[in-house]
Amino acid sequence: MIRIVTAARLERLAADASTARGCARQVSGVANEAFGRHVRELFAVTDRAERAKAAAAEVGGLLAGAVDELSAAQQELLLKDIEIRRLRAELEGESLEGRSLTVLLHYGEPHTIYATREDAHADTATHGMPADHVWKRCGERPAAEFKWRCEAFIYNPASNGFRRAQMSVPKPIEGAA
Repeated sequence: MIRIVTAARLERLAADASTARGCARQVSGVANEAFGRHVRELFAVTDRAERAKAAAAEVGGLLAGAVDELSAAQQELLLKDIEIRRLRAELEGESLEGRSLTVLLHYGEPHTIYATREDAHADTATHGMPADHVWKRCGERPAAEFKWRCEAFIYNPASNGFRRAQMSVPKPIEGAA
């Protein structure tokens, strides 16, 4: 089939083609803008994902460290609990009769209680007493006159408590029988 194309028809086809090219350029521009937005969003999402992954790894490391510390603390607590139970059993099994304690007095006020006099003397060195200090008996002078003084106490089963090991001798009252 042969078709005769007129100049008017060619001009309409050229105008339609020009309109189609303009529309195609416009659609291509919109598509390019959409693709650019898509690429920027993709980069942003990828960056957030990488930062989240790094943060998760860091938190995982911190959590592992905290779990290790917790485990060590629980183990230490368990060992101390066992030691406390052992010491309680030992204390309950022993008779307190005849046992003594030493009280370190600071200007007559109780400061610390020790199992032995040597422990009390050693501790006064941490409070400024010379390590080679010679300890003397205090006699009847009041404890408040001494910066540091050690008093021994022994268990008294009659009172279910401790009493001073060195009791002062009562002075006779004149005229009393």
